[in-house]
Amino acid sequence: MGTYAENAPVIVERAEGHYLIDVGGQRYLDAISSVWVNTFGHTVPELDQAIRDQLGRVAHSTMLGNGNRVVVELAEALTGVVPIDNPRFLFASDGAAAVEQAAKIAFQYWTNQNVHGRSTFLTIGGAYHGDTIGSLSLGADGFGTDLFDPLRFGVLRAPGYDDPSWAETAAAIVAERHEELAAAIIEPLVQGAAGIRVAEPEAASELAAACAKHGVLLICDEVATGFGRTGTMFASEQCGLRPDLLCLGKGITGGYLPMSATVAAGHVHEAFLGDDLGTETLYHGHSYGGNALAAAVALRHLELIEETHVLANARGRGDELAGLLRDRLTGVAGVVDIRSAGLLAGVELAAALPQLTARRVCAAAVARGVLLRPIGAVITVVPPLSITSPELETIVDVLEQSLEATLTAETTT
Repeated sequence: MGTYAENAPVIVERAEGHYLIDVGGQRYLDAISSVWVNTFGHTVPELDQAIRDQLGRVAHSTMLGNGNRVVVELAEALTGVVPIDNPRFLFASDGAAAVEQAAKIAFQYWTNQNVHGRSTFLTIGGAYHGDTIGSLSLGADGFGTDLFDPLRFGVLRAPGYDDPSWAETAAAIVAERHEELAAAIIEPLVQGAAGIRVAEPEAASELAAACAKHGVLLICDEVATGFGRTGTMFASEQCGLRPDLLCLGKGITGGYLPMSATVAAGHVHEAFLGDDLGTETLYHGHSYGGNALAAAVALRHLELIEETHVLANARGRGDELAGLLRDRLTGVAGVVDIRSAGLLAGVELAAALPQLTARRVCAAAVARGVLLRPIGAVITVVPPLSITSPELETIVDVLEQSLEATLTAETTT
């Protein structure tokens, strides 16, 4: 925090399409989708209107013991697209809360059936699931996480996606220690915060098969990968997964309002059916869970995905982005790897470079009008799903220029 002002943060005043505009009138192509939440860009007329229409009805009403028409309509619409059997929805406001809810549901699922001892979780190396205490516990170390070790609960952990045998090892842990496991949690296809680590789709199926064989619940955290980010509505589809619990967030409202959801399969939901205030009750709820304004824009966003065929654009532009990065940056001094899945891409810099090199590259890109963001030594490129080919050219042009300028400056000082 002591260097925040020195880092010259962009102070946004307004936006147009894929561009953010700061208080000084400078325009920035939003090549990180405002940290991966934005799908159609900003000031989308249809989404703006959905919020205006809902404001004329009601902005928010509690879902604790009650319901709301637009939230019910959203759940019904999501039922038709989520890769989960007979789904039930518990809404919250952010991805970490969705994961926290999933962990609590998985734990209580076994308790409600008088099965004891199944109280831990299998997680994957490099995982990130959020910043609440429970989600921090499920996630891997790094980025200051070790400070909170006294508060984190223990888990079983398999290797990350950078290990080719990660799925085989994870499946073996499930087979050996399933009587201890409430659930296994996975980020399907891509570990975003690990630096855009991409797994082979069939590898996740190996872990899912082990979970099914040994009766371990499978949680898919699609907060980052959901709603078209990897080219299909959900990354689980590419991996052939139908999880017991699914965590949604980020792109659910198209980047407009905070909303997330934990989706439980029907058989999980049934374990919580009991007497009013009985022992099967999940005593959990958020004040703004199922916010009507967020639900209205999320519902219109789902319709817009279908109406505009934006998933096809995401696939096409994703292939294009991967090709541009490979053609332009392969062999550039300091670049050691390029990884992507759909419109999630990462350019990894050499570990031998100074610690803040990636941040300096992104600062140079911002100065050239493209908003990028690093994760450690990885520069992430995560444009909106509606991005155009000329805009991708601009992004990669600026990234190449910023890399060369930064690395030249560092080698001459």
